[in-house]
Amino acid sequence: MKDEIIIDLNKFRTPEAKVFTGRDRGVTVRGKSEIDKLENEYKKIIIIIPSDLYSINPSFFEEFLYNVVKKLGKDEFNKRFEFINAGEYEHQEDLEEGIKRILRRTNAL
Repeated sequence: MKDEIIIDLNKFRTPEAKVFTGRDRGVTVRGKSEIDKLENEYKKIIIIIPSDLYSINPSFFEEFLYNVVKKLGKDEFNKRFEFINAGEYEHQEDLEEGIKRILRRTNAL
């Protein structure tokens, strides 16, 4: 397994967009970023949040991270995934809500 890789969300946003929102967008970015494949190949995955972003909705996080959180669980996910955000947007609450939704969906099945 390789050490680490960076996923820069800036590569997956609509030009000039200031938010990542919605389940459909999360599914699209999950596929284009190949996050599920990368999780199998790297010990650590660093996700860069664009510095000029205003918001990432929990529904985006929920779909973007669904497979990796479902597979790893919250604790292992938090050990292996790091979010770097140089901007002012505080992403942690929305990320936690997205993870909580994934785990709730997984446990309900």
